[in-house]
Amino acid sequence: MHSNDGLGSGMGSDGDVDALAVLVADAEGAADAARLAQIREVRVLAAAGVLAEKQAVGASEKVKAREMALRGIAAELAGVFVATDRTLQRRIDEARDLVDNFPLTMAAWEDGRIVRGHVRVIQEIGCIVPVADRAEFERVAIERCEGETPNRVRDALRMLAERMHPRTFTERHEEAAAGRCVRVQTGPDGMSDLIATLPTVIADGIVDRLTRQAREIINARAQADAVDAAGAPEARADAPDARTDANGGAPHADTTICDGSSFVDDARTVDQVRADVFSDLLLTGSPALDPTGTDDGDGTLGAIRAHVQVAVSALTLMGQDEGPADLAGRSPIDAPTARELAGNATSWDRLLTHPVTGTVLECDSYRPTAAMVRLLRARDRHCRFPGCRQPAIRCELDHTIAASDGGATHVCNLANLCKRHHDVKHHTRWRVRQLPGGRLIWTSPTGRIYREDAPPPLVAFTVTEPPGGDGRHSVLHAAPTGSVAVARPAHAAPPF
Repeated sequence: MHSNDGLGSGMGSDGDVDALAVLVADAEGAADAARLAQIREVRVLAAAGVLAEKQAVGASEKVKAREMALRGIAAELAGVFVATDRTLQRRIDEARDLVDNFPLTMAAWEDGRIVRGHVRVIQEIGCIVPVADRAEFERVAIERCEGETPNRVRDALRMLAERMHPRTFTERHEEAAAGRCVRVQTGPDGMSDLIATLPTVIADGIVDRLTRQAREIINARAQADAVDAAGAPEARADAPDARTDANGGAPHADTTICDGSSFVDDARTVDQVRADVFSDLLLTGSPALDPTGTDDGDGTLGAIRAHVQVAVSALTLMGQDEGPADLAGRSPIDAPTARELAGNATSWDRLLTHPVTGTVLECDSYRPTAAMVRLLRARDRHCRFPGCRQPAIRCELDHTIAASDGGATHVCNLANLCKRHHDVKHHTRWRVRQLPGGRLIWTSPTGRIYREDAPPPLVAFTVTEPPGGDGRHSVLHAAPTGSVAVARPAHAAPPF
């Protein structure tokens, strides 16, 4: 399948493409030179740490002597790096840790297999892995980093590190949750930061609900403006049908709101609307001013609920282990929270995956729903443009071959793209083909090829000896809070 075979506006001339190709070649050389310089800097700083220890050998108070030696060396190097000595001392410690405790990562970096961003992620996340297991963590982490951007692999590496930790994620989460709190940090100009330390799934749900309510306000005002401009106030009752669903997204939800009919000269940004709704909800229990309401009843804002997407293994769901679940696009969550979300769900989805690759093959429901949308969200998990990880619930479904060109509305011709990269696909020289299994092959304007595989699930289980001894495999995912996914062996009959 191909797209953008013709050239449209804004794509530039062939001369522009040639100039871009020269810039890309220069960028490759600059990136390689920067990588070598970064590696040399890390080696120099690590050597400075070794020198500090050497200077402290034989001292009566070795810890203090090393600290003083390190401070002196850091102060000397600070002049070279044009930084404070405290900053240099911290960088020396980080370099020493990287060189001494992550040798495989350093070797991969020197070989050009990974970049500085990958190194930071591996070092940051790998620190919780026991020393005895760190080499294995490095080996797997490096393999996953190759060909992916650092932000794409962070969640997978965090899940890997959590599984290697000697204490269960549930135990550590319970301890951390005991420190939940709300605090205020006073800022300048009469403003303050209200900070809530909460379990990740709760915090993510709060932001999701605020965003949905802000978009609903934007949609309602846009419809009211259109009615006022047409001079037909009686058409207001039909406005909700013309509005974009709050569970989808408004075309201009992330831009400044134009003058609305609910408030005079209202030009708040979506961030400002979110903050105002947040304050209103906390102070009054529900928004005091709901522009979606009518004289006959309440508006829709109070009915909007947060959606989160969770992936959890069947063994964890049944309480047979305490492995962490994956909150899509965020971080691991503890097993009891995942089980509670599953228990309170109003509907369940079953996701069948390939037993080897983990690619989603089928999605069905206990009751009829938008199965194709759910299937693609489960398969893609995030925007499918190279390097982007905008969650699929924030993306738009794109026809690889445009429907106007005869492209079918089928999972083999659909993929999730965020608004930014949806526009890039249709209005630049970027092209894309979709292969079986949801694999996308992107071609840049200069002819570079980027393969974008459907991301494998982060949580999976294998039934080594199921009843009957057929040795089949099964994988479980959870869908948004309104629907939880349950996995069944591939040979099992559907439950309806």
